[in-house]
Amino acid sequence: MARLNLLEETRFERIPVRVYSDQSKASIEVAQRIASIIKAKQGQGEIAVLGLATGATPVKVYRELVRMHREDGLSFANVVTFNLDEYYPMRPDTDQSYVTFMNKHLFDYVDIRRENIHMPDGTLDEVDIQAFCEAYERKISSLGGLDIQILGIGRTGHIGFNEPGSAPNSGTRLVTLDDLTRRDAARDFGGKENVPTKAITMGVGTIFKAREIVLMAWNEKKAEIVKKAVEGEISADIPATYLQLSDHVEFILDEGAASQLTRFHLPWLAREVVWDNTLVKKAVIWLSTKLGKAILKLTEDDYNNNGMAQLIMEKGPAYNINIDIFNQLQRTITGWPGGKPGVDDSNRPERAEPALKRVLLFSPHPDDDVISMGGTFIRLVDQGHDVHVAYQTSGNTAVWDDDVLRYIEFTRDFSTITGGDTGLTENFYAETTAFFEKKQPNQIDTELIRTIKALIRKGEAIAGARFVGLPDENIHFQDLPFYDRSKFSKTVTYEDDILQTMELLRRVKPHQVFAAGDFADPHGTHRVCFDIVLEALQRLARTDEWIKECWLWLYRGAWHEYPIHEIEMAVPLSPHEVRRKRLSIFKHQSQKDTPVFPGDDPREFWVRAEDRTCETAALYHQLGLADYEAIEAFVRWPYM
Repeated sequence: MARLNLLEETRFERIPVRVYSDQSKASIEVAQRIASIIKAKQGQGEIAVLGLATGATPVKVYRELVRMHREDGLSFANVVTFNLDEYYPMRPDTDQSYVTFMNKHLFDYVDIRRENIHMPDGTLDEVDIQAFCEAYERKISSLGGLDIQILGIGRTGHIGFNEPGSAPNSGTRLVTLDDLTRRDAARDFGGKENVPTKAITMGVGTIFKAREIVLMAWNEKKAEIVKKAVEGEISADIPATYLQLSDHVEFILDEGAASQLTRFHLPWLAREVVWDNTLVKKAVIWLSTKLGKAILKLTEDDYNNNGMAQLIMEKGPAYNINIDIFNQLQRTITGWPGGKPGVDDSNRPERAEPALKRVLLFSPHPDDDVISMGGTFIRLVDQGHDVHVAYQTSGNTAVWDDDVLRYIEFTRDFSTITGGDTGLTENFYAETTAFFEKKQPNQIDTELIRTIKALIRKGEAIAGARFVGLPDENIHFQDLPFYDRSKFSKTVTYEDDILQTMELLRRVKPHQVFAAGDFADPHGTHRVCFDIVLEALQRLARTDEWIKECWLWLYRGAWHEYPIHEIEMAVPLSPHEVRRKRLSIFKHQSQKDTPVFPGDDPREFWVRAEDRTCETAALYHQLGLADYEAIEAFVRWPYM
């Protein structure tokens, strides 16, 4: 019976999938599988032939293999490796080279023989590449083929660098990289313009010859492409779907990467479920959206014809379900994000008392406050709450170099006008110009330049917060040390960041804390900043009484928005408030037009913010609720 239930649950999946609670556990499992192959071959006096991948996905696998070598005696003396790919052209000693990557994460720490390491050569003349690729294939075949091939998956669906359009029988070759692939690599190269346009990669056909194929994927950013690869039709548009043709493949995912698979995203379509309130709300909203019908117009037939007969049978009739979910959504909407004084707050998202609250808004970068919750920020100030904002990092990474020169030029010219000493400024200008002329992609700025960039963003943040209505004493610049520290070291501690955050929280003693919950931030800063705030609050909860009255609200908006079924507080904005929010974002001039790190969304931040809040409002209206200009959405952290 258990086997039948599993088959029913995974019936949408065309590839075997194993899901782990987090990527660390999954990586250990993959490392153990590789180690088992190595040991089995050692026992037979044979070599183990491994196909290896690069990028962030396999890092923890290699870390575990290194640990097993050091602590458990796992030897790589009988191991031969072939790497999937390499950028072209690419020198092996550059930071972005996959040769550098493999040495840094594995080869320099185990006892593998250097002659047993095989990598695509990014230094070849282009006319010599075909011969090299043919020899690469022959070498793999001469060793009996790959015992296991480790893969990641790109957001184009590429495996290796087999981009959309690759043939299922393709061999090792030179390929042109998709624009999305290059955008995803832009941060490592200091901008997309510095990412090579080509790469040498094993082909899909080469990968297929491996006796085992393991594709790993982590976090929600990969969830959409994983779903297409696992549940979609086989298509050259998504080369990973070719893996459906193999009998030797398995996908190893964490919960984030698996989150869009039908059994997790729409579980009622895959199996019998326990209909708790959260799942009912999600299912009803899904059905309403799918059919394009307001919630209150959904019928018994709508439920029965769309895989939700169990819900009707257990919770029906449809009318009662519709009314209940409609009312729950209606109650999330409030024009009083700090609570409405003197009213029954039992069905409102925030408490009525105290009527005027102390509010502390944490902004990871100096513009996240106004981009993500600018309308609510304005509303809280207008309604008389004691609002504070804390800018957690300087944001100096995201300032264009020419802005630095522009500000130094202004300082120099101002000194000339006022009769001041321009000598020091002239020296700064000369040093900075000389540095920029020789600056390499991804090179870390000097301390002076980082300071100037931080001051640029600080001035913009002050202007934005003043425009919202904050007094200067309520504007706090934390400049958390981890942000600059992480530029120089991959091993970063956060204790001083946490202690500094605790000190600010104790000083303000807020009734409300707002923190960024938008973990899709491609640079990871939002996640780190949230973890610091959360740890600070949790420590304070052990000692400070005031923390019992503190609620933690999470906002999004810079990258993605909360899905409707997760929203617990929806703050509607009028056209006038949308305009005020836009003007507050405009104070961040260094981030207008094209920001330094825009991610894969080419729109300016203010456009993204407006579009997303308008889309949220439109979704509420589509479900049958009032038609607002825009809505900012929040989720309350449940453990505070």
